[in-house]
Amino acid sequence: MIVKYLRRAHLAVAATAAVGALALTGCVASNPGGTEADGATTSSAFLTIPREDMGTFSKNFNPFSPNAAPMTGQSIYESMLVYNPAGGDTVPWLATDWEAGTDGKSLTFNLRPGVKFSDGTELTSEDVKLSVELQKELLGGYDYLKSIKTPDKTTVEFTFKKAFAPALYELGQQVIVPAHIWSKFDKPGNEENPTPVGTGPYTEIANFQAQSFELQKNPYYWQPEKQKLGGIRMLAFAGNDGANLAAISGDVDWTQTYMPDIQTTYVDKDPEHRHYWFPTTGSEINWQLNTTKEEFSDVRVRKALSMAVDREQAVKVGMSDYTVPADCTGLSGNYDKWRDASVVEKCDWTKRDLEGAKKLLDEAGYKENAQGQRTTPDGKPFTFDISVGSSSTDWLSVANIIAQNLQDVGIKATVDSPDWAAVTAAYETGEFDTGIVWTANAPTPYQYYLNLMGSENVKPVGKQTFDNYHRFSDKKSDDLLNKFVATGDEGEQKQVINDLQSLYSELAPVVPLFPGPEWGAYTTENFVGWPTEENPYATLSNRAPTTVLVLTNLEPAK
Repeated sequence: MIVKYLRRAHLAVAATAAVGALALTGCVASNPGGTEADGATTSSAFLTIPREDMGTFSKNFNPFSPNAAPMTGQSIYESMLVYNPAGGDTVPWLATDWEAGTDGKSLTFNLRPGVKFSDGTELTSEDVKLSVELQKELLGGYDYLKSIKTPDKTTVEFTFKKAFAPALYELGQQVIVPAHIWSKFDKPGNEENPTPVGTGPYTEIANFQAQSFELQKNPYYWQPEKQKLGGIRMLAFAGNDGANLAAISGDVDWTQTYMPDIQTTYVDKDPEHRHYWFPTTGSEINWQLNTTKEEFSDVRVRKALSMAVDREQAVKVGMSDYTVPADCTGLSGNYDKWRDASVVEKCDWTKRDLEGAKKLLDEAGYKENAQGQRTTPDGKPFTFDISVGSSSTDWLSVANIIAQNLQDVGIKATVDSPDWAAVTAAYETGEFDTGIVWTANAPTPYQYYLNLMGSENVKPVGKQTFDNYHRFSDKKSDDLLNKFVATGDEGEQKQVINDLQSLYSELAPVVPLFPGPEWGAYTTENFVGWPTEENPYATLSNRAPTTVLVLTNLEPAK
């Protein structure tokens, strides 16, 4: 998928950036409804959103780039459909409908007529074809594709090498770029695309600065009646603290950051307008152990480490009680309908059990020495790092709790916390010990288990991968995953996922910690029409595929 759903909440390590951005918002808001002296539009009609994981912005609107600016894949470029995990429904978007072949080896999309890109050019099937080809060339994936045909301007026919049930959501949620522009780029992967052309509601870049920029209305949007915002203003912050301060101060409308005691610090300051919604349907948060290292290749060690973790403490202290401890299926709340109760009932290795952990370590040859410290089978101290980005206040707290917990079984772990760029780079090349990691969050658990137990994304240490950082695979898992994609029968798929849950519980490929909350807080002071628990037409995320549903539902408060 082009958009990776990374939950990276960052602490303010660059105070000057945060102060500068706050000063900017304060200046803009001081002149509501008018125009500033330098020509920048005011914030009265602009939806203002902070990004806590970007101290500065670069003018990169390439949807195939991991460094793309915010809203590239949410407001500028759109997909043929949008899957909404909050409501469990699929919303037709650039496509009006689709049909799968009876053998599961083909899929046809019918594009919505009358859609234009922001330069006035008509959207056609050729744009879809090129977008999928670029995704495959630049980021990999789509190995099951055999051919793409465009019999007419509004029809796209995909043929597969084998039956592949998840294709609907993978292809359907591919963002679409204009072929008449992207086919001319010599190196599309390196193209920064500073003046993007897309089909989304807000595509026009204005007032771009290192710590803020604006997205104004697409003049050719196919749903002009839903462009009720004056535009979108993005603000850059180096971490949670600065972004949270902006929200608490009333300088932003919509935030997606970890905020301790949000009821007191945010909502209670203006209970009439301020609200939050944190459903536990986000990515499962795992403690991943690099299984290319001998000590973590032993399932007894992995389970022992898991049994040493006090998840209740991690959830209550580290996550402010916004989520719940994981169970032995490793599934987040997004997959509740798939969860196998029998696996949960037999679950033991995700509950804290110090004696059980010590017994497993002893069996694996990791004995205690005279000082009560665990040693490896060859007599060396059993120590390792836990990596997490220095600016993730919540995950950093969780990592420290895990390190403290491990002392109770004689293991010394050190929390290693450089910036997220360094942490992620080490994950991608496999040059790390352990780390706290987000996971895939797709319409079915297939992608989740593929990334944790399948061989497809396993790369040797030193070679970059964007999934399966812990580099674990299992033959039985591959067989089950292949079985899942080969059938469109819901009953058969459910049984396969049950078998995968059982195998996951047996192998413990990672240490599941808790389902990630879908962070979301907003104020109705300036805009109304937000998704809520009572009206879950989208998630309350401003960096997910459903974000476009929110942008096209909001309207100014009266």
